[in-house]
Amino acid sequence: MLTRIKNRLGGFRLSMRMKLILSLSAIAVVLLLSSIISILEYRSMRNYVSALIADDINSIHVSQRLTDVVDQYNLSILTVIGDDSVSNLPDFDQARFLASCDSLKATMTEKKLVPLADSVLYSYSAYMLTSLELEKVILSDFIDSRTWYFERLQPVFGRLREDIDDLSTAIYNDLEKNSATFERGFYRSIIPGTVAVAVGILLVLLLLFFILIYYVNPLRKMLDGLDNYRSYNRRYNYSFDGDDELSELNAGITELTEENRQVRRRLLDLKNRQEEP
Repeated sequence: MLTRIKNRLGGFRLSMRMKLILSLSAIAVVLLLSSIISILEYRSMRNYVSALIADDINSIHVSQRLTDVVDQYNLSILTVIGDDSVSNLPDFDQARFLASCDSLKATMTEKKLVPLADSVLYSYSAYMLTSLELEKVILSDFIDSRTWYFERLQPVFGRLREDIDDLSTAIYNDLEKNSATFERGFYRSIIPGTVAVAVGILLVLLLLFFILIYYVNPLRKMLDGLDNYRSYNRRYNYSFDGDDELSELNAGITELTEENRQVRRRLLDLKNRQEEP
């Protein structure tokens, strides 16, 4: 059974060219696959983290607008209280404020940010309910508007600003975390390429070792054998294991040198016979 298998395998012979092509193709495939993996990993990480960073930046802008809106509204209330000549009550765009809060909650990927957004809504509701008392305070003769502002409205406003600031700080922290994730993802995406380069270098060294052992060294020994044959008329008897063109070349050289030795021997015999009396 083993003999039959060896005979079948013996019919399949790889040439020197095919061996070199297969070796270099293996290196090229490893480098190509690793490059594709690195590119796909980097693109996937970039798209995912870039979307998170874009959402964080948009949330920061929205929270800043919320701060500007409530500051402007609170300043308008203070202007009405401080200036008795102002009769028009300040107006607040509640629909825009609530829409901004809803957009914040919709773009938040971190669950810990949602309660902070809810806290802003609760504080906003308390602030708006308190600010709606402004008309009654102004029309009342026995309520000091300044006392109402600083003792009743301002604490609620301070809580709203504090909640908005906490939300903004949390968004900044999430942005910083996502930026760090993007940096780590970049280094993680180049790991396959780095590994492939290391594997490619190793394969190149193995290929170099293979060429030196199986091709360069036999060629040198064949040349040494030919040099000894031509210079010292020694028998060319170098042999090595192999089944490619180099082995055929060595067998051909051995056959030619043996034929040449036989021709020389016959010529020498003829010469000696002619010299005999």
